[in-house]
Amino acid sequence: MKFVAFERAKQGTGASRRLRISGRTPGIVYGAGEAQLIELDHNNLWHALKKEAFHASVLDMDLDGKESKVLLRDVQFHPYKQLVLHIDFQRVDAKTKLHMKVPVHYKGVEESPAVKGDKCLVTVLVNELEVSCMPSDLPEFVEVDLSGLQKNAALRVSDVKLPKGVSAVIRAGKNPSLVSIAAPVVEEVAPAADAAAPAAPAKKGGKK
Repeated sequence: MKFVAFERAKQGTGASRRLRISGRTPGIVYGAGEAQLIELDHNNLWHALKKEAFHASVLDMDLDGKESKVLLRDVQFHPYKQLVLHIDFQRVDAKTKLHMKVPVHYKGVEESPAVKGDKCLVTVLVNELEVSCMPSDLPEFVEVDLSGLQKNAALRVSDVKLPKGVSAVIRAGKNPSLVSIAAPVVEEVAPAADAAAPAAPAKKGGKK
């Protein structure tokens, strides 16, 4: 995915404020050399940020006619306005492995035995996965097929089949579950109330 940036000469709170008023967003590119101040067209950036690939793939940045590979590292939004205050990118070294969080896309859950057969409720616990790979191998997303999910199964990060050259980053021995599987709740039906006892017969006789 490609985007256009421009070199930014001035920095500081006042300069950044004037830049935003003019419809531009201040930013910075760091890593593999000196940090460089940049600015981007705000409207184009706003629309780009709505795309999943802009957050989880190696981007082609056109900076004053020179193209380089970068990763989106941080975005600062205004608390309540639709406004990007600042954005950070990191240069990518083609020969160095990188760590990156990528989205997880699930498919096939409705056809799985757990849902279709046992009527279980499947809840997604992990929406993104941290991976380690060379920049050229970075996937835009990781797809997980749940069509074979069983009622009592345990699906963990280490169970995910990743593309060639890509490995999951599991920290401190943690291997979290990707989904939770809850069996359907069976409501107990209360036994029917006993039939009402027959009324006692009326007493015979009485005062005349």
